[in-house]
Amino acid sequence: QVQLAESGGGSVQAGGSLRLSCGASGLPPSNYCMGWFRQAVGKQREWVSSISALDNTDYSASVRGRFTISRDNTMNTLYLQMSTLEPEDTAMYYCAAHARSCLALELGNPDSWGQGTQVTVSS
Repeated sequence: QVQLAESGGGSVQAGGSLRLSCGASGLPPSNYCMGWFRQAVGKQREWVSSISALDNTDYSASVRGRFTISRDNTMNTLYLQMSTLEPEDTAMYYCAAHARSCLALELGNPDSWGQGTQVTVSS
């Protein structure tokens, strides 16, 4: 199983940018589908973006055009570049991985979760 650890969260003003990172250890993650979820206070966890082992990417409608997901398999690291941040993007952001299926990951059933990193966007 892959172990995941997020970093890069913080506080930023609306319109600003942040880059989240997710380091993966354990089984080689290069064949995994990996992605990001977020959970705001009082709301359910929601899928944000995912990237397949073949580097096919997908985004939720709320972040498409503002966020970019990428992976560096040599460094076993997943990234989420977030731009034009809005207060509504404030949430705990979680990294996730699934060994075989991006669909399963996007439905909220990954094999592994990270512990999360907080992103706060002020207006």
